[in-house]
Amino acid sequence: MVSENGKAVVPRHVAIVMDGNGRWAKKRFLPRFFGHKQGVDALVRVVQACIDREIEYLTVFAFSSENWKRPSDEVSGLMGLVLAAVSRYLARMGDMGVRIRIVGDRDAVSDKLRNAWNEAEAATAHNSKLTLNVAFNYGGRWDIVQAAKAAIKAGVPAEELSEARLGEFMAMSYAPDPDLFIRTGGEVRISNFMLWQVAYTEFVFSDCLWPEFGEAQLDAAIEAFRERDRRFGGVKEAAPALAGA
Repeated sequence: MVSENGKAVVPRHVAIVMDGNGRWAKKRFLPRFFGHKQGVDALVRVVQACIDREIEYLTVFAFSSENWKRPSDEVSGLMGLVLAAVSRYLARMGDMGVRIRIVGDRDAVSDKLRNAWNEAEAATAHNSKLTLNVAFNYGGRWDIVQAAKAAIKAGVPAEELSEARLGEFMAMSYAPDPDLFIRTGGEVRISNFMLWQVAYTEFVFSDCLWPEFGEAQLDAAIEAFRERDRRFGGVKEAAPALAGA
């Protein structure tokens, strides 16, 4: 797949389910928390790789609405890791030209974590090389419900509620739908991630555990994306026959 100017096409928006942190740690006889810590380092690598490939949006599934069911020590460790990651990497992300946006239900997290998110968003709001959407306490069904509630609150009449109109109230209405969805860790499911937005997204499932994911794996997923024939429900016209054929 090439663009009109002959350059190889890259997805404008990549979404990633960063799976396999716990299994990566278990293979090394380490607590699951160490896998999540290595996962943050992998995310920084992939952010830089996306910038290098001129990808505009990267959305990562950091913590789902269902992840509260995990052991309390793991959940509290993840919360602490987010705070540490903001402190450690915020300046670096800013220097890289990354705009950070947090997507999800913020009501269930601590004031300290909410304040850290607000700081990260405000500090990077002027950046434009890459928008990094971090989906935290997020679920695709939650997103659809909150959009419906927001539309009702805004007074949108039922007869005016279309797909396009409801889409204006989705949590990531500012971004195009993902072109490429990657899930690492060998699982082959969506897990309630961006249900509304992935209607025509291309899926790539990788056996690579997230802490080991890097440029080579990203390039392999992009190459698979380039080989897809994206018709968006339509039919592409056949190329005209050559004269005299």
